[in-house]
Amino acid sequence: MTATTTEQSTANTPGDVVVEVTDLTAGYLPGVNILNNCNLVARKGELIGIIGPNGAGKSTLLKAIFGMVQVRGGDITVNGESVVGLKSDGLVQRGLGFVPQTNNVFPSLTIEDNLKMGLFQDPKIFNERLEFVTSIFAEIGQRLNQRAGSLSGGERQMVAMSRALMMDPHVLLLDEPSAGLSPVRQDDAFIRVSDINKAGVTTIMVEQNARRCLQICDRGYVLDQGTDAYEGTGRELLHDPKVIGLYLGTLGADED
Repeated sequence: MTATTTEQSTANTPGDVVVEVTDLTAGYLPGVNILNNCNLVARKGELIGIIGPNGAGKSTLLKAIFGMVQVRGGDITVNGESVVGLKSDGLVQRGLGFVPQTNNVFPSLTIEDNLKMGLFQDPKIFNERLEFVTSIFAEIGQRLNQRAGSLSGGERQMVAMSRALMMDPHVLLLDEPSAGLSPVRQDDAFIRVSDINKAGVTTIMVEQNARRCLQICDRGYVLDQGTDAYEGTGRELLHDPKVIGLYLGTLGADED
């Protein structure tokens, strides 16, 4: 399969690029690659959606960007500089935040202490960043003393995203923010993701709810067998007959 080329992709200048993945090959075990010549570009202020079948390498791509998977070929750049080989703490210093799908809070700690854990590199800006986080997640500010382990799945997701935002990242990587949530909580999660992006944070989101993901993203990538099979604006992919037939089924044609 060949990726589609969009006018939006070529209209932006190279200086807009924040994250670029080029011909990336990566995997967990020796000799077993999950990603094979995978490519992705995220420009400043964009919301990028990554969809595809189970096992396509979507979460592995985010983990590779965040230094959690061995890169065996290709390159990953942030603001034009290669970050291959850097550990997660170094990537946080370079403006990347990552929210994993599961085990994304410290359950024995309060919400406030979870947020402080996100600021271990720069604790002096806590009040400033708390004000920003609670402008998006107002509920967080009202429940700072509550233990994270007592929260629902949707509430934990809010805390996890808030903690990642505490270090004022330029780029936020989200691994399936709606996973395991009720339909109502899923809608809320997508609204919060849009709010984060509108606040100026370039966002790269992996999501199983492909239709909702494509509805809110600026551009999307369809991964299949570890490589980018299709790329386009969210609207283009929602209405692409091949993408609908292979990856969205009837969901792709339901609504914009």
